[in-house]
Amino acid sequence: MYGLKFPQNQMAAAPSSFLHPLTKPPSSTATTAAATRRSTVILTSVLLWTHTKPAAAFDLRLTEPEQSVEEAESEIRSHAQSLVRVKDLLEAESWREAQKVLRRSSALLKQDVYTMIQAKPSAERPRLRKLYSDLFNAVTRLDYAARDKDRIRVWDSYRTILSSLHHIFSAIYN
Repeated sequence: MYGLKFPQNQMAAAPSSFLHPLTKPPSSTATTAAATRRSTVILTSVLLWTHTKPAAAFDLRLTEPEQSVEEAESEIRSHAQSLVRVKDLLEAESWREAQKVLRRSSALLKQDVYTMIQAKPSAERPRLRKLYSDLFNAVTRLDYAARDKDRIRVWDSYRTILSSLHHIFSAIYN
């Protein structure tokens, strides 16, 4: 229509010179569908705009967990033990169950270890962060190996996890 728009009720009154000879006037179903789409978009944007809260501050929960050092100390051993107990599922080759337990226990252990690292003096943190990275990279490798049902990688990753747990606990509790 070359940029000229007429309301629906005035389209019939528009001179034929404004319309391209091959262009048909829009049908009522096309007009109704377009109007419905426009109103849906407008309604959605209004709902999203009115129900979102503006960011008043940074959300630092990823970098500073809402957990005290005492809570982390009381839970860290049980979460580490549940991570080690994945061995039974790996021996039984229950790959899916092993992945579920691995993910659940490692997520909890990750928060505990991070809280403990943050409580240490800043001079000790780089070494602890390296141990933290080694531990949870091994957990990720074990998860992928279990997904692929690769027994060799599973047991290599599991041994790395045990070693990393030993190193990180000896560093944290010294």
